[in-house]
Amino acid sequence: MPVEENLMQAILLTFGTAMVPVLELRGAIPVGVAAGLSPAVACVVSVLGNMVPVPFILLLIRRIFDWLRGTRLFGPKIAWLERRAHLKGRVVRKYRLPGLIILVAIPLPGTGAWTGALVAALLDIRMRHAVPAIFLGVVIAGAIVTVLTYGVVQLF
Repeated sequence: MPVEENLMQAILLTFGTAMVPVLELRGAIPVGVAAGLSPAVACVVSVLGNMVPVPFILLLIRRIFDWLRGTRLFGPKIAWLERRAHLKGRVVRKYRLPGLIILVAIPLPGTGAWTGALVAALLDIRMRHAVPAIFLGVVIAGAIVTVLTYGVVQLF
């Protein structure tokens, strides 16, 4: 069945794109729509794909950073990432979970699930609180990007 195969390829492409840092669902939803998915399906698949790395980041990023900080190659990059996360985390420090939702929900570069998970890990926000907040932020960002994508598609 070529139609089912194309559908599965579009879903996997969208899901995979959503897991990539920087692109996340901001890039995945337009990719999914361009690949033939409806905006709603592209949004759902992107939200799910965007959430896959979050628990791993929350659980492992501090250990990975501690390990890499000791290397000459990655040490300065880790210090830069931590400074950047702390700067992004100002809103989160001030408002805690609502701040985390806002940080993740704004669909601009430098925000999103990866940044939210990194900030939550560095600010010691417990996983049971961070994951639902990040999920809600991802859903809001997904809705915003879907509406924008749908509007652009309608122009053409």
